[in-house]
Amino acid sequence: MKLKTEFETIIFGIRDTIAEIRLNRPYRLNAVVEQLYSDVIAGIDLAESNAEVRVIVITGEGRAFCVGADLKTHGKGERSPLEKREYLLLGNEVCRRIYMSSKPVIAAVNGYALGAGAEISVSSDFILMKESAQLGFPEVSIGTFVGGGITQILPRLVGLAKARELIISGRRINGREAVAIGLATRSFDDDGFETGVEDFARSIAAKAPFSLRFAKQHLNDAGRSYEATLVTELEALRACMVTQDWKEGIAAFAEKRKPVFKGH
Repeated sequence: MKLKTEFETIIFGIRDTIAEIRLNRPYRLNAVVEQLYSDVIAGIDLAESNAEVRVIVITGEGRAFCVGADLKTHGKGERSPLEKREYLLLGNEVCRRIYMSSKPVIAAVNGYALGAGAEISVSSDFILMKESAQLGFPEVSIGTFVGGGITQILPRLVGLAKARELIISGRRINGREAVAIGLATRSFDDDGFETGVEDFARSIAAKAPFSLRFAKQHLNDAGRSYEATLVTELEALRACMVTQDWKEGIAAFAEKRKPVFKGH
């Protein structure tokens, strides 16, 4: 993987058309501090600004994806009320940037994804998990609350009853159960995880970028009415029809080959 820039708390790299943001505080199981949130946002900015990047993968270094807030830092009680609010806003902004990114985001959950780690995962377009990984929302159980728009997104993914169970009980689920309830897209055994993530990311990256962008925008906009959706889908289709990728897709279909999309 070609390293593009260095950060304090993440490893950022680009391989072909895939950008990877690897949370890199393994000695704290990638627990969140302000700098990690800031670095993730900067990594998303880099991926967004690179026309060659088609897909963003977020994963964790070591045996965890992200275990949530760094309670050791919280426990010091050194933040002022304003600093606490800024920290919370950063967490929301990370989830918003993932959810609203013009490029598909894959959460490759390699281990524990708890609290903020689960929120980052659910904000992504796809969750790929090791079977042994665990995802959960412990917030209510420890007297705090979820963030990142999770109370809106999670019920859309798994239904209201299951979302209530996961958030209120704080129960952790593994990769296989996450797939069964519709939360995760794929679950892999530990040995096949990296290959599975790579293959899935490449399959998404092979799609036409404009089509991907329109698909993500429409699927994530839960507030748009049916009549409005008819209009915006039509406009998206018209926009696709004037691209070179549209012509390539038609030609590839006629010639019975895989299309090679270039994003214009």
